[in-house]
Amino acid sequence: MLSSMANSLQSEFENIGGQFLSSLTEMQENIKEIDAFLFDWDGVFNNGIKSSAQGSPFSEADSMGINMLRFSYYLLHGKMPYVGIITGENNQTAVHFAEREHINAVVLKAKNKGEAIGSFCKAYGLESNQCLFVFDDILDISATLRCKMALGVRRAASPLFHNYLIEEQICDYISGNEGGQHAVREICELIIGLQGNYQQTIEARIEFKEEYVNYLRMRQDIQPSVNS
Repeated sequence: MLSSMANSLQSEFENIGGQFLSSLTEMQENIKEIDAFLFDWDGVFNNGIKSSAQGSPFSEADSMGINMLRFSYYLLHGKMPYVGIITGENNQTAVHFAEREHINAVVLKAKNKGEAIGSFCKAYGLESNQCLFVFDDILDISATLRCKMALGVRRAASPLFHNYLIEEQICDYISGNEGGQHAVREICELIIGLQGNYQQTIEARIEFKEEYVNYLRMRQDIQPSVNS
């Protein structure tokens, strides 16, 4: 039986349209094994619309979500998590984001994302069961199947794909918000909630406590690798 705190967490996200495909108890146990948070780009950080003249944007709300997710992990483990972006296109905005946010790696033009997960793990001495992947579409499924946890970004225009994710138990959670509507922030807040230290995380950030200063120093030392 879920505790009252876990029930509250699940209700908060179901109330905004989130859908749990795995039990909250299982997710809380599995998150303890995660050391790498990996994200697709198009359709996750944005609505997936592109043109030759414009890059694929991101939002500051999502950026803050990832920063707090990393800090939450740091508070629990005393070290930095690995963070990566794995995209099927040559997304230079993703590269800019990684450089600005000091993310470990960006993999561009990844047509086989399952292989890209393997390469990322090899580069950082990880096993794929230490990875969580945030995704939105068919191209991403080979990556989700390699990872310990997978969290999907909802798209109302893909009802059959949505049903496929449920029927095949491809992921643990499907967001209430779509790409371009701060789905990344939603998913990051859920992960922090699963880690059980949301209040500690945001209060240490608000007060700029020593723990956050130390975390920020370690984060700023990270220089992203870019591979294609």
